[in-house]
Amino acid sequence: MEVQIVSMKERFFKGFSTPYSDRYPRTIGEEVFVCELIEDLGVEQSNISQHLSILRKQQIITSTKVGSKVLYRVKYPEVLTILEKVQKILAQQFQEGEALMRHLADW
Repeated sequence: MEVQIVSMKERFFKGFSTPYSDRYPRTIGEEVFVCELIEDLGVEQSNISQHLSILRKQQIITSTKVGSKVLYRVKYPEVLTILEKVQKILAQQFQEGEALMRHLADW
């Protein structure tokens, strides 16, 4: 059972390992059509479709066909909180790295 849980965690975070994939849930917000993502992110439709497919497989987002368009939504709003926390951690790491570089430059 523990191996399955670790594997699920690994697949979840791997879902965010493609370019722009962390931006999709934040851009999707509540709901968005693919055409809106193309406009908002400036990424080609084929790339967006690939990335969204990965996030869908990881059950991070869901999709619904509405006429000829596909509507995407974040399945678990907590994902947005996780992404915000990761962003804060990375910003802190960057600041710590800058401080270390300044210290080394003064040394």
